[in-house]
Parts: sequence; structure tokens; C-alpha cells
Amino acid sequence: MRIALFSTARVPSRTANSIQVLKVCQAFQDLGHMVRLWLPGTEPRVDWAELAAWYGVRGPVEIKWCSAARPLRRYDYALRAVAQAERWGADVYYAWPLQVAALTSQRGLTTALEVHDRPQGHLGPLLMRLFLRGRGAKRLLPITEAMCARLEEDYRIPARPGLVEIAPMGVDLERYRDLPDPGRARRDLGWPEAFTVGYTGHLYSGRGIDLILQLASLKPQVRFVLAGGEPPDVQRWADEAQRLGLRNVAFLGFVDNARLPGIQAACDVLAMPYEQKIAVSGGGDTAAVASPMKVFEYLAGGRPVMASDLPVFREVLTDRNAVLLPPGDVAAWEAALSELQTSAARRQALGDQARSDAARYSWVERARRSLEGLDPGTGDD
Repeated sequence: MRIALFSTARVPSRTANSIQVLKVCQAFQDLGHMVRLWLPGTEPRVDWAELAAWYGVRGPVEIKWCSAARPLRRYDYALRAVAQAERWGADVYYAWPLQVAALTSQRGLTTALEVHDRPQGHLGPLLMRLFLRGRGAKRLLPITEAMCARLEEDYRIPARPGLVEIAPMGVDLERYRDLPDPGRARRDLGWPEAFTVGYTGHLYSGRGIDLILQLASLKPQVRFVLAGGEPPDVQRWADEAQRLGLRNVAFLGFVDNARLPGIQAACDVLAMPYEQKIAVSGGGDTAAVASPMKVFEYLAGGRPVMASDLPVFREVLTDRNAVLLPPGDVAAWEAALSELQTSAARRQALGDQARSDAARYSWVERARRSLEGLDPGTGDD
């Protein structure tokens, strides 16, 4: 099929939604579909080799850029992009922006809408209703069961078989095969030999970075490595670590997605100490509905996962594949880390189960489920 994808993510950028968009495109291509991605703005001066390393994809993905005037809030982008996709002869219109999904659904074009948060602003709810009531609404893809429940509360989702498919984030399983053990991975990277706790991802508010620094203060013999983050956030937390006199904390800054498996492999434990409120690049709080990509990367890495026990994480994490702990409870986290340090058998059991469970969450399988049963062409009955 010809699949037209529409996103307002900045490419290239370090945001998680930008990475996810390219992962989805790659997965559709891996299934043998023709893919074009429409983005607002002008084409950046960057070649595909750079993008491939940045996003950890093979590609290339064909990207079309459409001008978008800020006062028009990208509605002009939606109109231009959809018109171009129609001329291309798209069979399926896969959208993240509600503006696009409402337009294509109302036009009777086969539309799949991926939803990461409740529709925002004055027009968000209206656009969602236009999508759901249009003849082209064939697939609604909330990223968590919690997100699906919120949409059910807010909208009368038509009771059509196959309309709703829960679509958690995914992982490139092939990149996590045959990873070296932590000691060898550390030697490959030139890291010092020490029991290592890793964190990969942004350093936004709500990610629990202060808890990691508290653990580092309590566990001076353990090394803590944090990979990712925008430069101002990295500098702020590095300054805080220096102020606390912590010599066992390393901030690597932004790391190409293609290098992440090697970084994660060098860790004995992977941590995601999210707080009760989780900020994202656009602001807001996604703690109730989040599906962080690091969950699936951590599982695929086959390392013990220490995670905050948030209800939404229980959709993927269990007591068999992770150590689930009260958010912000430093004493509980320290005790759990001490247990993992002293029990290689416990680490092995958690890591083996994590790797096994990750097999259900490949980007390719996610893409296959997203398209299953969709009819090419228009959404007309």
C-alpha cells in the first residue's frame, strides 16, 4: 500500500515524538509498503546518513516539506499536505495531527489517527469528533489503555469492530540482539569498571533526576550514567551534581539513537524514576497516559529495570520483568538497588524476563497491527 504519514514533529530534533515518527515510517517500509512523510516547514540542510544515525533508522524515508504560517496554526500545512498525498494516490492516511485526521476522515479517505494525549485547546475536541464522525475514520490508535479509557470518557467512540487498537511504543529488536555483557560493554566504551546504573532520555521535570542524584550520594561505590537531555538541562543537573560533590555521576548529553543499545548494555541496572507528574517537550503532564520508548528499550536490553510504580506502566511492566517502586521514595529505591547489587541471580532473572517480554513490542509488529484490516483507497462503505 501507499501510506501517507503526517506529523508536526521537528525533524531533525531530539524530541521523543520526532524519533517515534521516523521509527513508524521505517516499520511500514519494513513491511513492504511505500511511505511518504509530510512535515511542516522547509527542508533542513542535513543528509540522510546523519538522520539515520540520529534516529537509529536505516531508511531512507521520503520526506515532503510543506510551508506553514505560524498564525494559521498549521491548518495550511494540513490542507497542502493532504492535497499532495491525494495526488500521490495514498491508500492510507496515517496522522498524528488532529487537523489532518479530521480533514481526511471527513473527505472519506482511509484514516488512522495515533493519539498520545487528550485533544487540547478550544478546537481539539471538535477536531476529534470530526474525525470520529467522518466516513474515513478506520483506526484509532491510543498509545495506552489508560489513554483509550480517557477517550472513551470524553467522546462517543463508535462501536465498530477493529476501530480501536492500543498501540504502545516499540523497539528495534534487531539492534538489541547479541549485546555484550555489562563488563565487556564498559570496556568497549572505555568506561571505568564499576557497578553501573543507567538512565537514557530527556532530563525534563518529572523524570526523577533528583532521585538519581540522591541515590548517587547514598551509593558512592556505584556509578550513575545519564545519556540524553538538552544542553541547558544537562548543564543544570551537572552543576547540581558538582555542588553535591558527586564524583560517581556522568552526564553524556545527547546520544544518537543508534548508539543507545551499546550505552544501555554497559549498565548493570536501568532506571526510570518517573515522578507523579511527567513533563514532555511541549509541556503538560502525561503521567496518567504515558508510554515512554525507554520502557521497551530497557526491556529489550535484558537488564534489570527499576521503575516508578505508576498505574500506566503496569500495562507493560510487572513484578517479573522489573522492580516497581514508589515514586520519589529514596529509601525504597536504595534498598532495591542494594538487593540487585548483591544478587546476580536476581539481576539475571529480571533481565531474561524483560528480554522475553520485549519481543511483543517490536516496531514492525506494532505497524502490522496498526494496519490490520484497513481497506485501501477511500473510507466509503
